Amino acid sequence: MYDFDELNAFAEVMETGSLTLSARKLGLAKSTLSRRISHLEARLEQPLLRRQANRLLPTEAGLLFDRYCQDMLALAARSHEALAELREDISGTVTLEVHCALARGWMGQIMDTFMARYPKVELTLRTREAPPTSLNSHCVHVCLGRVPESGLHQEPLGMLSRGLYASPDYLSQQPLLKHPRDLANHPWIDLLGTTQDGLLLHHQNHGSYHFYPPRSRLRVDLTALHLDAIARGKGIGLLPHWLADKREAHHPGELTPCLPNWKPAPLPITLLYAYGYQPRRIQALLTFLREQMPHQWQHSDVAA
Repeated sequence: MYDFDELNAFAEVMETGSLTLSARKLGLAKSTLSRRISHLEARLEQPLLRRQANRLLPTEAGLLFDRYCQDMLALAARSHEALAELREDISGTVTLEVHCALARGWMGQIMDTFMARYPKVELTLRTREAPPTSLNSHCVHVCLGRVPESGLHQEPLGMLSRGLYASPDYLSQQPLLKHPRDLANHPWIDLLGTTQDGLLLHHQNHGSYHFYPPRSRLRVDLTALHLDAIARGKGIGLLPHWLADKREAHHPGELTPCLPNWKPAPLPITLLYAYGYQPRRIQALLTFLREQMPHQWQHSDVAA
């Protein structure tokens, strides 16, 4: 077994190249530091450092051992953190970023439950449309749609089935929709730009149809504005059924499905978080989000 005081002494001298500086940083007598290095070398049965002018430089064995020394010290630090957390309540700060489409109808309803369950946790909630592109080990993300590689662990949380929607008032003034090809005769609402590469619709009996909508002249970054435009009768657009149902519950009669038997692919809902060991507050948040997933998200064919 290694003595961690000796490992710390060696790692410090490797960094500074000086017994004097290292002893000062560690708060030790220079003779104590030198003795710890000597004991470590005796334990390994070979020299780790050599003196050149007024500096200590690693031998070949010292360079090799330094990599393992750093790993052992890092592992010891992580184990102390983990053991310390076992003695503590779940507390501290955590940041949660949720896709805008899910924030109000889902997270807004369950956020108080999380805060009541963990009274010592401080939660920062942010909304965003795009998935993260950089690593933040203290942040959890709930994303909607395809997620590119970002160095974070991607855990499937659920699926949102989608469909075509319009305002009943709008449809009452238009010819009856019988087939996706008829969509070309209607204004297409795609303020979010999600169908700019086309929309593939599948029918159980009639196969697939690839609809290529016109490009929208107006772009927004909020799902609510996209939904508002459809509800105001500006045309036909694509919405998650879950989101449309939420809108109808609060504003009955604003939306109605179009071509309900023609189904686009569902949108994946993904939980993103850092790889490796998670602090207890992050673990608590991840467990809570999994528990609070609406049952509609568990089936991609809901309301289709």
